[in-house]
Amino acid sequence: MFKHTRKLQYNAKPDRPDPLMARRFQESLGGQWGEMTGMMSYLAQGWASTGDEKYKDLLLDTGTEEIAHVEMISTMIAYLLEDAPMYAKEEAIKKDPALAAVVGGMDPEAAIVHGMTAGLTNPNGAAWTGAYTTSSGNLVADMRFNVVRESEARLQVSRLYYMTEDEGVRDMLKFLLARETQHQLQFMKAQEELEEKYGVIVPGDMKEIEHEKYTHVLMNFSDGEGSKEFEGQVAKDGQKFTYQENPLAEGGIPKVKPADKHLHNHQG
Repeated sequence: MFKHTRKLQYNAKPDRPDPLMARRFQESLGGQWGEMTGMMSYLAQGWASTGDEKYKDLLLDTGTEEIAHVEMISTMIAYLLEDAPMYAKEEAIKKDPALAAVVGGMDPEAAIVHGMTAGLTNPNGAAWTGAYTTSSGNLVADMRFNVVRESEARLQVSRLYYMTEDEGVRDMLKFLLARETQHQLQFMKAQEELEEKYGVIVPGDMKEIEHEKYTHVLMNFSDGEGSKEFEGQVAKDGQKFTYQENPLAEGGIPKVKPADKHLHNHQG
């Protein structure tokens, strides 16, 4: 069950409108690593979790908080679009360089599709998709994804911070940066606990099946030799890496029987 309160989790109001900044914010809302992706990934992972209630609650708490972040960014975008010129005559644009810059940098979808409000898209109008989300049913794999998601989200928020001098916008970004710090740390901690319990390889119950002689070999498939620096170092599972300068082609030359010639209309 979800319950909405009309109060935002944190302040989300700029000092002044800025349609170009509104467009930039669309990445943090509907882009690959945006708040929609965090919200749906963490909630789906939580709903799928049937094990330790601690991790289930952690995921659902964080996923629900991300709904609040979606709301905050959507609100910020709406404020940034306030009083932006939807209908600008060509003559006026020619006379006013500032107006031309605003109209030129504004996301057309904000006006045409969304009526000067936020949309679940990236800055270029590509719709957010569930394909961005991850919920594998394996908590170790999912927690690793979550650390990456929070890292990418924080990276983008930090870049947005330096794209504006609006103190109202920056205030909200400072809050989001802080929460992304917390989320990275909590998912890292959960990942460490789960690795201690289940092992560092996902899934961890296939060791007797895989070809063991290939599991810790660094193979040089490029002109560079940087990978060799890891030779002799101990992997996270306690075994040492070896290095192969010239990987062997052990599979032989494939000789696949041609398909029926009527399927391809040639004798190749």
